[in-house]
Amino acid sequence: MRQINIFIFVFNLLFFCLSTDAVANDGFLSNENIQLEIPTIIMTDVEYELEFIIENDVLSHKKEGQSELFFINGKEFYGEWKKGALSFPYLFEEEVTLSFSIGSFHEIRKINPIPLWLSLLPPLIAILFALLFKEVFTALFVGILFGTTTICYYQGASIFGAFLQGVIIIPEKYILESMNSTTHLSIIIFSMLIGGMVNIITRNGGMRGVVNFLSRFAKTPRSGQFITWLLGILIFFDDYANTLVVGNTMRPVTDRLRISREKLAYLVDSTAAPVAAIAFVTTWIGAELSYIQDGINTIGIDESPYTVFIQSLAYSFYPIFALVFMLILIFLKRDFGLMHTIEKRTRKSGIENDESGFSNNLNDLSAKENIPTRGINAVFPVLVIIIGTIVGLLITGWDSSVWNDNSIGFLRKMSHIIGNADSFKALLWSSASGLLVAFALTLSQRLLSLKESIDSMINGFRTMLTAILILILAWSIALVTEHLHTADFISNTLVSTQMSPYFLPFFTFLLAAMVAFSTGSSWGTMAVLYPLILPATWLVCKESGMDHETSMSIFHNVVSAVLAGSVLGDHCSPISDTTIMSSLASSCNHISHVRTQMPYALTVGGVALIAGTLPAAFGVSSWILMPFGFLILFLIVKFFGKIVD
Repeated sequence: MRQINIFIFVFNLLFFCLSTDAVANDGFLSNENIQLEIPTIIMTDVEYELEFIIENDVLSHKKEGQSELFFINGKEFYGEWKKGALSFPYLFEEEVTLSFSIGSFHEIRKINPIPLWLSLLPPLIAILFALLFKEVFTALFVGILFGTTTICYYQGASIFGAFLQGVIIIPEKYILESMNSTTHLSIIIFSMLIGGMVNIITRNGGMRGVVNFLSRFAKTPRSGQFITWLLGILIFFDDYANTLVVGNTMRPVTDRLRISREKLAYLVDSTAAPVAAIAFVTTWIGAELSYIQDGINTIGIDESPYTVFIQSLAYSFYPIFALVFMLILIFLKRDFGLMHTIEKRTRKSGIENDESGFSNNLNDLSAKENIPTRGINAVFPVLVIIIGTIVGLLITGWDSSVWNDNSIGFLRKMSHIIGNADSFKALLWSSASGLLVAFALTLSQRLLSLKESIDSMINGFRTMLTAILILILAWSIALVTEHLHTADFISNTLVSTQMSPYFLPFFTFLLAAMVAFSTGSSWGTMAVLYPLILPATWLVCKESGMDHETSMSIFHNVVSAVLAGSVLGDHCSPISDTTIMSSLASSCNHISHVRTQMPYALTVGGVALIAGTLPAAFGVSSWILMPFGFLILFLIVKFFGKIVD
């Protein structure tokens, strides 16, 4: 019996050794079978997930679900193994040397985190360079380079070495990563297809036909600006489609009426995002609802994100004021600041292309001589894009269960369907269809030969190259700000400041504007701030002893303040993709567009903040504040604006 027991013991010992695949004899974790994963870019005051990862599959399965004791500089921590990794949060506040121990594993790491305030410098440097030197390529590149050099320096390189490494990783990492996105590639392809179509309908006489037709209604600069504004309102479903279609369509008309490219770019840019942000059925609604949902999940309030969005529209002062402000400028025939100077010069001398900065010469090609100018050859492809985008949104977002639900109304059904749609896929379908229709109309009427049509399309692609390069650089600097947690620095500053809940919408609006201005992305701003600000707002309201109704009013105001501030910051930022695309579609010098639009955007933003967002938080009705804001804007234009003859 004793021999049998000894045999069983030896057999079990041998089986255990084989099953662990020659892992350390004691079966503990060791430097041979575990790896410590720490993010390569670490900022102060930002919590990161560090991981112990088991490299041995057998040991990984054995440890699954088990708790484990580990030590950091001798202090005890506990974690649970999941999928071969033990992750744990850690906050770095200063340069430190840490000793990590778990089982037989031991490793020492020296961590030098980047001060979080430095994250604000790359976008600010890019913006200052763009405004001072009026050259956006250099500005964006310098901003990116400052960010990459900072990252490399804090990873242990010398100043000179960090500079060289920073130059290398710009194309190697940031440009490639920014382009390795379905969304970004969709924007590039969509822009190229639109450019190709515009050149074809220009060469085949279609645009000239549109100009001739619109000339019946747009006989003065005022009527020309109004039609541009009206088209911007009608193409409400997507801001990208809005900027490219309206800008390209109306540019020949506004040129003939001696309306400056800067004014056209302003009308295009300042109708696109505001109307897309507040309309019930747009490509924005899905993102907005998902961001709001992330915020209210933490709170646990009994309201759907759609209901929250509808309630917040009463506080959407900036988007509504921006749309009305343009109408006031148009009908009073007044402008102020640099816009007035440029408008006055354009009325006198006509369009003057400025090649010192970003300019897209889409209108260089004139119609081919001795061909009929039929407006339908331009209108039909544009309608295909508009209708095709709506159809594409319905197809990609269709949900029969929602459509057959009789408990919700038609608008809510449409909002849900389009909100869940793949907007970029719809835009690609519609722009490709518009290009094919332009080809078919041109060739079937023998307006251009096949070779001339192909050449026109390729030239349209070429005219988009400048804008695409700027978009890529803008996306790259946005990626740098993401890695450096720029939004966290700005948002943490607000959250850490204890204030009365009545002032939360006011500061949220400013915060959202700053983040959007620095990052150039209104969507990114909403994605960062909604999950952070909404729970904080609710907590502050409850701790202040507010009743439910007042708390909900503040909450809805904050929801709107994030959206409105994001749009304002997007309008002012020279690295915003919609700002760039507005310059592109209008063939306007990009920096000139930013410099002329910013005073208008800040004026409307100031009125929206002081006469709308702030008093609304103290309970003043929007039915009073909206017309009051309109009156203030009217008086500003009346007394500070100058007539442009």
